[in-house]
Amino acid sequence: MGGRQISYIAASQLLPLRRLPNVAIIDVRDEERSYDAHIAASLHYASETFYDKMPKLFADLKGKDTLVFHCALSKVRGPSCAQQFSDYLAESDPDGAIREIMVLERGFNGWQASGRPVCHCTHLPCQGS
Repeated sequence: MGGRQISYIAASQLLPLRRLPNVAIIDVRDEERSYDAHIAASLHYASETFYDKMPKLFADLKGKDTLVFHCALSKVRGPSCAQQFSDYLAESDPDGAIREIMVLERGFNGWQASGRPVCHCTHLPCQGS
């Protein structure tokens, strides 16, 4: 399948973009999200069940055109889920409403270690700002 091109984004680049209404951050960590905190307002779609939940994610992304995936380090789960979703979009989003798919460099661990803001709420979806 030929999905959209996937690029990487640094935490410093994501910081100002994360509050824009057209940007969605997708956290694909599994159970560690519940005790490690998360990037505020990110959507949680655990990698364990990601494939089966892609139609729901697509529906939840209405109005978004830029997606940023991440896991703990963005070395395996984040890039893998980003690629799966990119391939899924080849059939499900023929009009190209979602224009850009990225992976957060160094993942959540890098985001948090660099002093970027995190949320500790337990709401799904996160209501943090």
